[in-house]
Amino acid sequence: MMEEFLDRWAQNMFPCIYKQLFGIDCPFCGFQRAVIALLRGDFGKSFCYYPPLIPLLISLLLIIYLQISHKPAKATNIVLIIDAAVVLVSCVIKNLFFH
Repeated sequence: MMEEFLDRWAQNMFPCIYKQLFGIDCPFCGFQRAVIALLRGDFGKSFCYYPPLIPLLISLLLIIYLQISHKPAKATNIVLIIDAAVVLVSCVIKNLFFH
């Protein structure tokens, strides 16, 4: 049942408007394919499609923990800034070296 859902999702992914308009990958290009690969258990393929996915998921868990434990907002902001940097660096590398 899960495989059928993932196959259907893979066949009906949202197109990237940014890529269609500008001809280069947006900061989230590859995210859908990476999630599908990760749910199928293919970590290597997931990383190749979208390298920031695993760090973003780890950060999500960290942010949930920080919110539950009532840690200062500064800690959450630092995690979000690091995430933004990872996404942007990944996008720049992909557009400069893999196109």
